[in-house]
Amino acid sequence: MKLIKIDHLGVAVNSIEGVKNFWTDILGLKLVGCETVAEQKVCTGFFPVGESEIELLESTAPDGPIAKYIEKKGEGIQHVAFRVENIEEALAELKQKGVRLIDEKPRIGAGGAKIAFLHPKATSGVLVELCERS
Repeated sequence: MKLIKIDHLGVAVNSIEGVKNFWTDILGLKLVGCETVAEQKVCTGFFPVGESEIELLESTAPDGPIAKYIEKKGEGIQHVAFRVENIEEALAELKQKGVRLIDEKPRIGAGGAKIAFLHPKATSGVLVELCERS
């Protein structure tokens, strides 16, 4: 498996609109767009930082994973995403090594990326996302 870079850091927030001024006005980053990913019950907003991005995550439903995360842990960093060359090969390699996966097959995330999550119990409590972009 080849990790290319940190693709993005996912930050769970109650409201993208409510916090975006910190990222834009205070830090000087540019919001390049918001997207709703209905399957994951989330609205995302991306702020490029060099070759990586900050992804703000706002739940679109009270039973969504981001809403549950915020209820349990509060707002803050929810996951780290690594860009990989081939997500299917990466998942097969991790499975062969006995790594517990949330997603055994990739799904489509924001921006049309193929994504898959590793279980935090296999990664010292960090929710790790693998991401392949065309």
